[in-house]
Amino acid sequence: MKIVILGCGRVGATLATQLDKAGHHVVVIDNNSDSFHRLNSDFHGETIIGSGVDEDVLRRAGLAEADAFAAVTNGDNRNIMASQIAKEIFHVRKVVCRIYDPIRQSTYNELGIEAICPTIVGADLMFHALMNTK
Repeated sequence: MKIVILGCGRVGATLATQLDKAGHHVVVIDNNSDSFHRLNSDFHGETIIGSGVDEDVLRRAGLAEADAFAAVTNGDNRNIMASQIAKEIFHVRKVVCRIYDPIRQSTYNELGIEAICPTIVGADLMFHALMNTK
């Protein structure tokens, strides 16, 4: 699969590495070239410097031919906007974005954008860890 990832922070770099090692063609977009240093030295994918809400940058990243898109920057608004562009303009089949605000997650899921909220995921994991009395 060809997968475009917006954001090369800890999550983006880890995700890109996992997908690359699994044999997928991965393109990572970030507006800071220093962020690409987080990628493993054996990363075989592509890197693009630019804004993930700029259609020309997304086009250069090959989003029109991508099977999937993941928006994992630290900004909810940027992730949502980029995800909507990927879904509505580039017609990417699988679009997933990270949303920190739990209230926004349900709203965007209702709009057809698959949103993952690390706030909810982390709280659930902590809850289960605290409740595990073994």
